[in-house]
Amino acid sequence: MNPAHRARTRLRARLRAHGTVAFVILIGSLVVGICGYWFFAGMAPLDGFLNAAMLLSGMGPVGELQTPAAKIFAGCYALYAGIVFVGLAGYIMAPVLHHFVAKFRLEDSG
Repeated sequence: MNPAHRARTRLRARLRAHGTVAFVILIGSLVVGICGYWFFAGMAPLDGFLNAAMLLSGMGPVGELQTPAAKIFAGCYALYAGIVFVGLAGYIMAPVLHHFVAKFRLEDSG
C-alpha cells in the first residue's frame, strides 16, 4: 500500500471517528435541550426540539418564554449551544486540517 493511500485511509477513519463522537454529543445536547424546554418552559417536546435544534445550529431561539426559570435555562442553554456549535465544528475539521498540514510537510519535525 503506497503512503498516499494509507494517509487517505487514516483520514477517512479519523473523520468517521470524529463524526461519530460529534453526532453523539449533538444528540445528547439536543435531548438536554428538549427536556429543559419541556420542563422549564412548559413547551411541547416538538417545540422544545425546534428551539434546541435552532440554538445548536447557531440560528437562535424561536419561541417566547414566560417564566424566569425558563429564561434562565434558555440563557444557559444558549451559551452551552454556542460553545458546542463552535467546538464541534473545530473537532470535525481537525482531521482535515491535520491531513492538509501533513500532506504539505508543514508539521513540526520535532
